[in-house]
Amino acid sequence: MSNSFQMAYGYPLEAERAKKEGWPLLIPIGTMEYHSTHCPYGCDTLVAQGICERVAQKIDAVVYPPVWYGVASYAVAGPEKNSVQVDCDTFEQYMYCILKSLFLSGFDKNIHLVIAHQTEDYMPMTLACMKAAKKLIMEQLEEKGGYGWWGKRENKTFYENLKESDSPWNKIRVVRVPYTKNSKGHGDHAGIYECSMLEALCPGTIKIERLNDSDDWFAETAKDFNVELGEEMVEITVNDIIESIQG
Repeated sequence: MSNSFQMAYGYPLEAERAKKEGWPLLIPIGTMEYHSTHCPYGCDTLVAQGICERVAQKIDAVVYPPVWYGVASYAVAGPEKNSVQVDCDTFEQYMYCILKSLFLSGFDKNIHLVIAHQTEDYMPMTLACMKAAKKLIMEQLEEKGGYGWWGKRENKTFYENLKESDSPWNKIRVVRVPYTKNSKGHGDHAGIYECSMLEALCPGTIKIERLNDSDDWFAETAKDFNVELGEEMVEITVNDIIESIQG
């Protein structure tokens, strides 16, 4: 079982072992977005990082330092609330550079981008990560097989003979939290579910007494947050991610 502390802080010895033994590489991704008065900036990232570290406590896995500044948007509150918005096209290029560097280093498969923000289907940050991944993979296929690689007769049965585990499209996967298949409850924003997960992963983070200073309707359910619910959601999410990795 891997040492999540060592892997999270990127020691070369463990990183080389991970490449040699084919461990999954997990990259937590979040935002610097306003989550009402009782949550810290970066709480999306804290959830993603905590989930990744819990995964690494159960299986051999690399947990790299998180990407803190993502595609926040101003849907919840304007810039006066101190959210930091990164344009999705800019973020796509940023993630592309990160992923390309990993490919060049030898981490060229079994990469999992773990996102705890805008977890509905096809939202900007998820799309940015997916596009960066597909762009890099297509470039790799062209570099190895040349232009028109799939159109060559010798590759006529490329897809028919492709095992799921060898599929180039599975080299990089985007994982959304908490929208895994067995998730308890549903996603919210600074409400009971997110706060319960955050407190389970980072005890003492929620300043619930400050909720009285807010008129944010989306955070009203946070008053009922509890660690037991959070642990249940975390456990389900972690097991779903492990099942996806090992499936």
